[in-house]
Formats: sequence, C-alpha cells, structure tokens
Amino acid sequence: MGPVLAGVLQLLALTGALALVYVPLGTYMARVYSSRRHLRVERWLYRGIGADPDAEMTWPAYLRALLAFSAVSVLFLYLLQRLQGFLPGSLGFASVSPSQSFNTAVSFVTNTNWQSYSGEQTMGHVVQTAGLAVQNFVSAAVGMAVAVALVRGFSRSRTGELGNFWSDLVRGTLRVLLPVAAVATVVLVACGAIQNFSGIHEVGQFMGGSQQWNGGAVASQEAIKELGTNGGGYFNANSAHPFENPTPFTNLLEIFLILVIPFSLTRTFGVLTGSARQGYAILATMGTIWLGFTALMMATEFAHHGPALQAAGGALEGKEVRFGVGGSSIFAVATTLTSTGAVDSFHSSFTGLGGGITMLGMMLGEISPGGVGSGLYGILVMAVIAVFIAGLMVGRTPEYLGKKIGAREMKLAACYILVTPALVLVFTAASMALPTPPHSALNPGAHGFSEVLYAFTSAANNNGSAFAGLNANTDWFNTMTGLAMLLGRFVPMVFVLALAGSLAGQRPVPVTAGTLRTEKPLFTGLLVGAILIITGLTYFPALALGPLAEGLA
Repeated sequence: MGPVLAGVLQLLALTGALALVYVPLGTYMARVYSSRRHLRVERWLYRGIGADPDAEMTWPAYLRALLAFSAVSVLFLYLLQRLQGFLPGSLGFASVSPSQSFNTAVSFVTNTNWQSYSGEQTMGHVVQTAGLAVQNFVSAAVGMAVAVALVRGFSRSRTGELGNFWSDLVRGTLRVLLPVAAVATVVLVACGAIQNFSGIHEVGQFMGGSQQWNGGAVASQEAIKELGTNGGGYFNANSAHPFENPTPFTNLLEIFLILVIPFSLTRTFGVLTGSARQGYAILATMGTIWLGFTALMMATEFAHHGPALQAAGGALEGKEVRFGVGGSSIFAVATTLTSTGAVDSFHSSFTGLGGGITMLGMMLGEISPGGVGSGLYGILVMAVIAVFIAGLMVGRTPEYLGKKIGAREMKLAACYILVTPALVLVFTAASMALPTPPHSALNPGAHGFSEVLYAFTSAANNNGSAFAGLNANTDWFNTMTGLAMLLGRFVPMVFVLALAGSLAGQRPVPVTAGTLRTEKPLFTGLLVGAILIITGLTYFPALALGPLAEGLA
C-alpha cells in the first residue's frame, strides 16, 4: 500500500468513526445541559463551593462566576509550581521560575497549554496530575459552558437568564469529559501508553552521557489532553513520543478524540434550538473547511520536489515514521483547526506552504470544528456576521434562528472577531521591532518571522502548538504570550456572553417568505466564504512575509 492511499484510508476511517458517534454523543450532551436532575456527587460539590445550581444567572453574573473561577485556578496552579520543590513526588525537580509559572498557569487555565519547557525535566507528578491534568478537564468544561450559554441565548426569549455557570461547569466535567476520558485512557494503556508514578530511570550511556526516562500518569493525561482540545504533553516531544502515542492506531484515536466533541456539539446546538437541520448546516460548514484543509495539507506534504522527497515518499523531515506523512498531516490539521496544539510531528519542519496551512487554521479562529465549546460559539458568531452580510445584499433586517441581528449584536460580533487578530499582529510586530526578542528565533528570514508569528497566533487563539525553532522560554515571550493567552481567551468570552444576553432578551421573529433559510446549503456556502474572506483580508500581509514567502522561494 502506498503512503498516499494509506493517508486517504485513515481519513475515511476517521470520518466514519466521527459520523458513527455524532448523533448519540450530541444528543446526550444536549440532555446533560438541559436536565433538571443533579447527581449525588454533583450536589456534594455544590455544597462545598456554596453554589445554588438551580439559580439562573444573567450574562454579567455568568461572566463574573467564570472569571472568578478562572482567576482562582490561575493562582492555585501558579502556587503549585512555585512550591514544587517542597512537594512530594517532585522527582527532585526544583520549583518553577516565576515567569514560567505565570505562563504555564495562564496557559492551562485558558485551555491553551502552551509549553515553553520540557515536561519530563521540569514538572513532577503532583504538578502534572493535581495541577495540569485537572485544568485540562475544567478549562474544557468552561469553554463548553460558554457555548451552551450562547445556544440558550438563541433558544430563549424575553429573559436575561442564561443558565447557571456552576451547574454547566460541573456537568460538563463529570458527565461528559470524565467518562469519555476514562474509556480512552484504558484503550491507550492497552495499546502501550504508560500509566504509573515511577521515578526517573537511567537506561543507558550514549555519547559519553546517560539517557534518563521518566514515568508518569501519561495515558490519563493524554486522553483528556486530546478530548478537551488542550494539547499539553507530558513529554517535550508531545504526541510524537512513544510513551504518549505508541502506534498508528493510537495516533488515529487521538485525532478522533480531538475532533469528536467539537463536531458533536453542532448536534447539541440543533437539539437545544429545536432544529437539528440548523446543527447540520453548521456541521457542514465545519466539515467542508476541515476536509479542504486536510486535502491541501496532504497535497503539500506528499509533493515530490527533488530526489530526497521522492525516495522518502513525501516531506518526512520532522515526522514520525510510525505515522508517516498522511497520519502526520491529518493530525496537524486537526490540532490547528481546533484549540488543541498537540503535535505528533514538528510543524516547523513542514514545507513552507504546509506550515502556512497550520497557521491559517488557527487564524480562522479555530472554528472548523474548533476547540471544545470555543469552536461552536466562534462559528455561531461568524454565522451572525454571515446573515448580516446577506441582509445587506437584499436590503432586509438580518435574522438568525428567529432573532433579529441589530446594531448591538453586530457590534458585539465585530468586537469578537477583532480581538484575536489585534493581539496576534500587535505582539508579533512588537517582537520583531524590539532588539532582543528576534534573537529567540532559530532561523533567519521568512522562516524566523514565521516562528514568531506562529507563536502569537497559537497563544492568542488558545492553541498551544509552536514552531519548535523558537526559544520561547525568555522573560519577554513568557510574559507576552501569557498576556496574549489571557486576553485571547477571556475578552472574546465577554462579547459572546453579552451577545447571548442580548439575544435571550428578544422576542422571537416569525419566519416569512423573505427570511434567509439558514439550514440550507446556500447559507453553508455563504458562511464558508465569509470565514475564508474575513480571515484572508486580516492576515494575508503577515502570511505573505512568512510562510508564503518561504513556500514560493
């Protein structure tokens, strides 16, 4: 079997598996978030934190609860790292430096999982499991909670209430993420991923020095890292490490885990709004962009330019031979079109155009299918913009799901889509203009610029992957990427929740002959076009200085 055929068959198998679970998982999540029943363990948690899960919240109250929980999470994770040297199970590692502790705490709480350190040389068992792994669960649940709040804004009328943040957080963690991650952990262990609390082992002498391997609760962290679109690896090599991702089957399983909840949430959206066809329209938009990007990536990485690539069967530099060009290309697109950031190959070693595709995937806003929760609310904001554009074309007040899209809604949607590009471009420009930060780039010219552009694109979009040539463990990059992650995560959430509150307060508008049918293929095409055009106009100059210049050289 040729490598191209193997890649295509992997893509077909992945698509079939996602289709198989789409309806049951999406419907189950809709029942989770609409149920009025509380499990016993959930009631214990509510009593412990002093929350009333049945008390409805307006959008400002929902936002305050979200920000308060996230602030406490950042503080807890920061202190856990600073105190690591005094904790049991630290493996002899010292406490983490202040700038790196801040960066890592922000990174995992914002669902970014940007890592400017080598995990197996920096973090002990307690920080990895009680700190990082816990945030992998709750940061994903926060994103799902915001998405569900926006869906309630569309489905409710003449009310300012969007549900209860604490109830949404707990249910997303205990009823959705935890059971699926537990099953995935067992499968990963059965396939060869490690799961223990072993110490450091010296395994041999190489070139005058010794090689050491760490043990750890790797499989359990790997499962939620992918399922929650987090991305932070136990080891520096991330999902290219055989302890995390041992076989081609586990590689495909991890891609499935990355995509399954973001795609299935469109079914949840359709069920909660009372129109499954609306969910299918959003799914078709996500699927079209995902398949298109995957095909482009495979084409660029399989292109045989020169005898070395012909002999290897594609651009194999930086890729694991266990997975090949096909598996690595599918993984790279999945991890950058979602807010995951896990890698099974090194994006800096991709072809110039291939590296550009990974960057462009993040620049779309990671909405195809996007992160857990963040992908759904991001594409719904783009849907609001698309119906506004359609309304301008026909001279009619735009409507979406029975809600009028007026000046207030458009201002909130516009602010949402402007935040991330502003962070990416301003921080990249500052890093290139100042004398010291560019020295962190390993490569000169267009590729060096791409390393810096990729870093801030990844941070501001809460992705977490990187062009590996950039030395980001400096005070400048730890601080600036930390700020980009914080602002890129929580400022858009402010606009999303404000939009949800505005929509929930409206009266439903009856469907007429002039209403744009947003469940039809025409709207799907309009939405795909709006996403690509808005992103292209925003980022094309920066892409032209980096990956396009390198790819066309």
